[in-house]
Amino acid sequence: MKTDTADQHWNDQWAGIQAGSKWLTPEEDVKSWAAGLAPGARILDLGAGVGRHALWLAAQGFDVVALDAAAEGLAEIDRIGGVETVKARMHALPFADHSFDHVLSWNVIYHGDEDILLRTIGDIRRVLKPGGTYLGTMLSKRRLPCETAKYPGREISRNAWVFDAPGTDKMHPHYFCTAAELLALFSGFECRWLEDREHETPGSWHWHLVMERL
Repeated sequence: MKTDTADQHWNDQWAGIQAGSKWLTPEEDVKSWAAGLAPGARILDLGAGVGRHALWLAAQGFDVVALDAAAEGLAEIDRIGGVETVKARMHALPFADHSFDHVLSWNVIYHGDEDILLRTIGDIRRVLKPGGTYLGTMLSKRRLPCETAKYPGREISRNAWVFDAPGTDKMHPHYFCTAAELLALFSGFECRWLEDREHETPGSWHWHLVMERL
C-alpha cells in the first residue's frame, strides 16, 4: 500500500493558491534558524510547496534547492524564479551524499507511514554534511485525541492514521509520535532543540525540532 500520497491533495491546493495565503509567509522559526547559518550555505527545502521558505532563503543569499512531489507548487516557484526546483519523492532524494549544509522540511515528512518516514530521515541524513542541521516539524501524539474527536479515523500501521475528512489532507496517512519515538526515528542525529507546540487551531500540536547530523 502506497502511503506517501498527500501530495495529491497539496498539488490541487497549490494550483489554486491565492494572494495572502498563509502558505506564502515564511515561518518565524525558519527565519531564526537561518540567522545562525553561514552566509551562502547550501540548503535543501524538502517539500517546498509554493516556495515560501525556499524563495525567502534565496533572497537572504543562501544557495537553495526546492524539492517537492507536487508539480503545481514547483511551477509557482519557477514562475518567480531564482531557485532550482526538483520534482522527487521525499524518501528518494536524487542528490549525492553530503550535498547540503542544511535541510529544511516544514510540515512535510510526517505524511506517510513509519517505513516512508524512516527512509526519508535516512535520506536526509545521507545528503547532509556531517555537522549540518535539519529543521523540521512532526505531529505530536498529543494531537491525536483532537483529530479522532473531529473525524472518524483508523490506525493503518503503528502511529500512522487516516481520517474520514473529505477535502483535507487527513484522508492521506499522517504519522503521530511521542518525544521518545521521535528521537528514536532520528538515528544518526543529535537533538539540538525539541518543542511540542500548539499551532493556531486548538489541539494542533506539532513537534518543532532542530537535529544535527553526526
